[in-house]
Amino acid sequence: MTVTADEVTDAGAGQAEWLHIAREVADDLAADAVEREQAGKAPLDEVAQLRESGLLTLLAPAVHGGGGADWRTAFAVARTVAAADGAVGHLLGNHYLLSFSPRFFADPARAVGIERDSAAGQWCWGGGIGSHEPPLILTPTPGGYLLNGYQRCATGVGIADRLVVRAARYGTGEPLAVLVDPARSGVVSGSGGDTFGQRLAAGGGVEFDSVSVRADDVLGSLSPDEGVLSPFASLAAPTARLISVQFCLGVAEGLLAEVREYARIIRAPWQPLSPKPWPDSPPQDPYALTAYGELAVVARAASALADQAVDALMHGLVQGEGVGDEECAEITVLASAAETTASRAVQEITTRALDVIGADAASARHGFDRFWRNARTHTLREPVAHRLREVGDYFLNGAHPPFTLPA
Repeated sequence: MTVTADEVTDAGAGQAEWLHIAREVADDLAADAVEREQAGKAPLDEVAQLRESGLLTLLAPAVHGGGGADWRTAFAVARTVAAADGAVGHLLGNHYLLSFSPRFFADPARAVGIERDSAAGQWCWGGGIGSHEPPLILTPTPGGYLLNGYQRCATGVGIADRLVVRAARYGTGEPLAVLVDPARSGVVSGSGGDTFGQRLAAGGGVEFDSVSVRADDVLGSLSPDEGVLSPFASLAAPTARLISVQFCLGVAEGLLAEVREYARIIRAPWQPLSPKPWPDSPPQDPYALTAYGELAVVARAASALADQAVDALMHGLVQGEGVGDEECAEITVLASAAETTASRAVQEITTRALDVIGADAASARHGFDRFWRNARTHTLREPVAHRLREVGDYFLNGAHPPFTLPA
């Protein structure tokens, strides 16, 4: 489905308003982020807040009751929320990709119907279509399909109104994107997982035991075979990678903002100073200033590359089905480069920024560790080596990257 230039212009005009809403939500989330993260409860209240703010329907067309915003706005919103609460920012970014997936993979008329229903019900979307696990199996029946299997890693388990999952068609093995109502008989949500990070992303396993699926809820193919997906549908891959980028940048920027505030507080004469590795307080110590400078440069460089990738993606989305294979490949490679850079940046920043704080960074009451844990849980699922290989193969041989989605 084509995203028109008028839609992009209208969305751009409203971006400031949406970012204002996102910052208000982020401020609320930041107020008790440490306590909520340590409690690790299902993010029902957080999703309710996103729903009340209108952020869940941000990408749905205004004529269907949605926000009518574009992907540039959605990326900025997800990044803003991730800076305050990385897990909720990840949940929101994944929701944007999955709720937009009918536009990428489904028949246009079906996509319109799904988006209208989603906006009316203010659905929160979960699941995942990039899983590298043994696939779910979709078996044809006279009235549609039956879905069976277990997906170990899915976002939004237990709180999503709709799930989009990857399943293999029985007999052919073709990977398909499938829309599932989690209220259907046979859908069993598992535990929230036992990861040390992303505790509020509602991640975990979900089992499908002979779940009835309608024919028109099979959105379309996810096959990487040449010629199966249109170049426009293939833009789902760089879109997903740029969601990962915004998460990484949001977490990195969120931690930098918190340690900067902490450094300013401890220099006040009425604040007791904790033992630290620096001769002077951070605002005056040359070593601390150098460390902050290096990390600020890392963050800005990653952000600049991300902006380039977003610009390229927006150009491709505006063209819709008119986008060509070569441009799609360039967009995908640029998104992969941005993801690699952002992944490295967030790992460096969430490790080294704590060095400047010193021993106080280990205090549970500050919760600085949640940034590192959220970032590392995310980056472990998608090693950058695969992205670097794609970038190198395109640079050296002009090879188009295969269609792959983040796990």
